[in-house]
Amino acid sequence: MNDALSWILDLVQNVDPILRTILAGVGMLLETSVLIGLIVPGDTIVIVSSTGIENWAQYFALILSVIVGSLAGESIGFALGRFFGPRIRGSRLGQWVGYENWMRAENYLDRRGGIAVFVSRFLPILHSLIPLTVGMSTMRYRKFLAWTVPACAVWAIGYASVGWAAAGTYRELSGQLHYAGYIFVGIIALFLVGVYVTRKLLERSQGRHMEIPGDGDATTREDLP
Repeated sequence: MNDALSWILDLVQNVDPILRTILAGVGMLLETSVLIGLIVPGDTIVIVSSTGIENWAQYFALILSVIVGSLAGESIGFALGRFFGPRIRGSRLGQWVGYENWMRAENYLDRRGGIAVFVSRFLPILHSLIPLTVGMSTMRYRKFLAWTVPACAVWAIGYASVGWAAAGTYRELSGQLHYAGYIFVGIIALFLVGVYVTRKLLERSQGRHMEIPGDGDATTREDLP
């Protein structure tokens, strides 16, 4: 396992650091904009990129790139929501996302405001829908940024740190322990379990703010603009 893992990590590390950092930022831009986040795995992009970090300068550069990419993507989503929101929601793509998901995002934003912007960054599906939903709301862009910037920073630091830590630990131990690869996998797995548990706790604590009214009061799918 060590040989295969070393080959993969070396492959990532041999990519030019500037190119690797830029690609991570572009990946996050795609992940956070125009519903592409439902397809592009931003967490995987950042973890893989972070395994190639060699020093603190590259670490901070990656975090900055991820934050800037995330903010750019969310800003695009905000702008599209502001100018084309109803059309996007009523399009074939919007219908594929699902009426229930749109309503959950709308209810959550209406009931929690900026807190919904912050928390949604850590929740699947909602982190792609909230920027568009905010664009369709009365919330100002400045307020949107004030809540999403710290959320993007926390997210970026968490994922970049675990990738660097796991890869660094493996490189230190690979020459001494034949099971060092399992330590690498264990660190990543433990982090992902923590992410999963955190998401479940957030969904449980915030779920009531996303609830859709009863069927008798709810708008049907055909009522979407």
